[in-house]
Amino acid sequence: MNIETIRFKNNRLLILDQTLLPHKQEYRTLKDLSQVIEAIKSLRVRGAPAIGIVAAYGLAIHALNLKALKKLDFVALKNAAQQLKQARPTAVNLKWAIDRQMAVIENLQNDQDEMVSALIHEAKTIHDEDRETCDKIGSYGDALIADGFNILTHCNTGFLATGGIGTALGVVYKAAENHKKVHVFVDETRPVGQGARLTFWELNQAGIPATLITDNMAGSLMKEGKVDIVITGADRIAANGDTANKIGTYSLAVLAKAHNIPFYIAAPYSTFDLNIDSGQQIPIEQRPKEEVLQFWNIPSNDSYQVYNPAFDVTPGDLINGIITEFGIIKKPFEKNIINVPKQFNKGDAT
Repeated sequence: MNIETIRFKNNRLLILDQTLLPHKQEYRTLKDLSQVIEAIKSLRVRGAPAIGIVAAYGLAIHALNLKALKKLDFVALKNAAQQLKQARPTAVNLKWAIDRQMAVIENLQNDQDEMVSALIHEAKTIHDEDRETCDKIGSYGDALIADGFNILTHCNTGFLATGGIGTALGVVYKAAENHKKVHVFVDETRPVGQGARLTFWELNQAGIPATLITDNMAGSLMKEGKVDIVITGADRIAANGDTANKIGTYSLAVLAKAHNIPFYIAAPYSTFDLNIDSGQQIPIEQRPKEEVLQFWNIPSNDSYQVYNPAFDVTPGDLINGIITEFGIIKKPFEKNIINVPKQFNKGDAT
């Protein structure tokens, strides 16, 4: 797979517009802060790691524009950083990436050239690190996959959602790379269809067998013994292992528990928010009701009341383990998550 979904060359930021997939592959150039924020909010770019990468590049683009207008200063960048953080508040990678950007320029406030250079360099570093992180997550997760496995996943967690091969789908790609015959059941992931439009398309690009299902078919498949493991991504993970992911993930975890099927989360350590004790503290983004109504070609009007949260929270006790670039974190999550960098030596999975 040589599809580059995020490009930054010659100070130009391009993204593969995910709202047009699978019908059309078209790159969109993001020229200023408002376009970056719009791309994040509209899901032209999505997936927690990818959002963080694009936001980091976006802040660098904004600095370049401010410099050209002779309006570049730390206060202006701080205001822009806050706007970016609010674009999708549940995805903690966005805040993590922007905080990294602001930290590298804190002591460079009197040198505009140095601030711009530092922001560009840090954004590229975040992008490069994510490629390596995805590769490690895939390798650790591959240890969970046996030849002939049927894997169920939700939403999109591959190269469209990250700077590398992906998180949960990265595990699938590594298994296939290691000559394991795997098959993936892909939830549609309503109402926006990230599974139907994006994950199924990705797997086809990679030549990996996949079957598309509606979200409410998963329990039936599990009952029939057709699912060996469930792996999803995450947008934010609390210190106790509670995990926010695309709406519908919690239902899968409950079903997997009822049918004694292992349920795993795959996510980089930057997705962990150690400042919150549990999932109850995770902010859940509410999406426009039109996303639900348009799915059925229903005109938006006041007579339709719609509940459309972008995410739900899966309690840690429903999760068998969390696959990270450091290894697979197991229970008790409260103890092991906070000690992850100490607990795992490079190259060791547990």
